Amino acid sequence: MAKPKEVTKDTGDVKLSLKEKCGYACTDMAGNLLYVTISTYIMYFYTDVFGIPASGALGASIILLVARFADALSAIVWGSIIDHTKTKWGQSRPWFLWLTGPFVVTVWLAFFAPDLPDGAPKFWYAMITYILSAGIVYTGVQTAITAILPNLTSNNRERINANTFRMAGGSLGSFITCSLCIPLVGAFGYALTGEKNDKVGFMVTIALFGILAAAMLIFAFTSLRERNFHPETQKPIPFKDSLRACKGNWPWIILVVAFVIYWVAQSTRNGTSTYYAKYVLGNENLTSLINGVQVLGLIGTFSMPFLVKHTSKTGTMLIGLAVGAVGQLCIPLAANFAGVDILGIPGDMVVFTIFWTIGVLGASVAVGMPFAMLADTVDYGEWKNGVHAAGFLTAVGSAFCIQAGSGFGAYVPLEIMNAAGYVANQVQTPEALNAISFCFIYLPVIVYAIVAVIMLFYIKFEKMEPMIKKELAKRHAQKK
Repeated sequence: MAKPKEVTKDTGDVKLSLKEKCGYACTDMAGNLLYVTISTYIMYFYTDVFGIPASGALGASIILLVARFADALSAIVWGSIIDHTKTKWGQSRPWFLWLTGPFVVTVWLAFFAPDLPDGAPKFWYAMITYILSAGIVYTGVQTAITAILPNLTSNNRERINANTFRMAGGSLGSFITCSLCIPLVGAFGYALTGEKNDKVGFMVTIALFGILAAAMLIFAFTSLRERNFHPETQKPIPFKDSLRACKGNWPWIILVVAFVIYWVAQSTRNGTSTYYAKYVLGNENLTSLINGVQVLGLIGTFSMPFLVKHTSKTGTMLIGLAVGAVGQLCIPLAANFAGVDILGIPGDMVVFTIFWTIGVLGASVAVGMPFAMLADTVDYGEWKNGVHAAGFLTAVGSAFCIQAGSGFGAYVPLEIMNAAGYVANQVQTPEALNAISFCFIYLPVIVYAIVAVIMLFYIKFEKMEPMIKKELAKRHAQKK
């Protein structure tokens, strides 16, 4: 294997080592191991385990909506914090170390489920722990993960490759929690209490995931280097200058709008999967199958550099959205195979799994591309406005979008289900079952179509990237 290009103090145009790419993969693997656990299971945990109503003034939908918007605002703060961070370890990298403990502890507290009276006590405990874990602390981790990419290298191809490793690590983290969480919750709950006890099961399972996440974040801290961070020339950016980096930065604006909307679909798919398995398919353990299949999204993730090479970054994202929509729309066809055996397996489950997998492949491409494209919008902001605000622009473009979009993605399906008569842990009415199916299958497709239209406006800005990078290289050379 060829050695990485020798790096000097004056250049960030480098080929990253395999260790560094694996370290970058571990950042998102650790983040998703805990965050996907929250985004996938917290709705179910609140309504069916902790005993919070799905809707209403003290309902789970309000918690998820209000908390996510509070968390989204914290992304702006985190972006400014990282832009002002100056240490011997770099700008973003130290936060992997500093936030490891708080991240693990706050996520565990979110699933602690103490014996509190129904109503306001449970509501406020859930609200506070959710804001701390999924919001303030995770937003810091997520911001550092995305903000570090422009500083690892200025080589565009290496940024794509590094982002591919990151998304692959994220997919593995998602796979672990999505395929093992519910079985582990059941196993630990029964082993420690002698009966089904999801409260105990969740606490032990989250503790286990937290230990794994901590180990991965520490490895990432030790293996990454921020070569493209030059504190001697890149002075701390005042907040008003960070805002100036947004002025006229249309590729960044387009990505932010598209990504916020996209995460409505991503959150809805993940959040309603447990309800779909438990009430529509009749077996909540099938959640492990539905979410575990997402590891096959690695195929889509590793196809991104190939697709980008032969199309474009925008074209690759549009392909992902189209494939994801086709997979989602074909899921109802599985009902036609009920009662048919395929290799000894119920035919409807085989067909469901095939189409769900197609949807996963598309979604893995669609969700991965904006993270890589954000690095280019940092370059655009510096080219247009003279401000290199990597922390602020990537914080808003990633953490803010994820939190705001996920807030709507949790609130909307819960409100739809509640309006249709959903009652936790009861036999659901046909109307409630239809609402669950709509949220799981069709709502994401509607969102994909909206995002695709928005991304068409990005194409002309992507064509400008070679010129922008060449111009920035000249500017940096003149400052030396």
